[in-house]
Amino acid sequence: MEPLATLEVDAIGWVRNGIADSQDVTWEEIDSQIVIEERFLEALEGLEEFSHIIVIFWLHKKKREVIPLTVHPQGREDMPLVGVFATRAPMRPNPIGLTVVQLLERQGNTLRVRGLDAYDGTPVLDIKPYLPQGDYIPEAKIPEWLRRLWESGGDPKQ
Repeated sequence: MEPLATLEVDAIGWVRNGIADSQDVTWEEIDSQIVIEERFLEALEGLEEFSHIIVIFWLHKKKREVIPLTVHPQGREDMPLVGVFATRAPMRPNPIGLTVVQLLERQGNTLRVRGLDAYDGTPVLDIKPYLPQGDYIPEAKIPEWLRRLWESGGDPKQ
């Protein structure tokens, strides 16, 4: 088996919301700031015209350990054992997070967003505009177990 390639990435900014990793929160209700490095200020031009953005971030609080290849979604034994790539579980071979958030406001190099499921101090790797025509796929199929999970009040981001 080939070893994983080592890649180098640089943070473009940082999450600020005062949420520590020990807190239990409803992420959809949390407002956060993404403070972008000043050198990328020009790259933000026009972003405020979008209602939603995609935030790609590094799950920096996850310890590098042996990652299970199969999991029960949200740790629920009533859910099937599936491959980690079939879930949004945070335990992954590479600790990369991705969330679509509402962009509430841009002030200079600071973006105020709602719904970002990232702790205070999380490094942001990239931001992309959410494009309803390209990112939304109404005929997308999901497995039956995920529908059951959502209906039972499970995390909609799982």
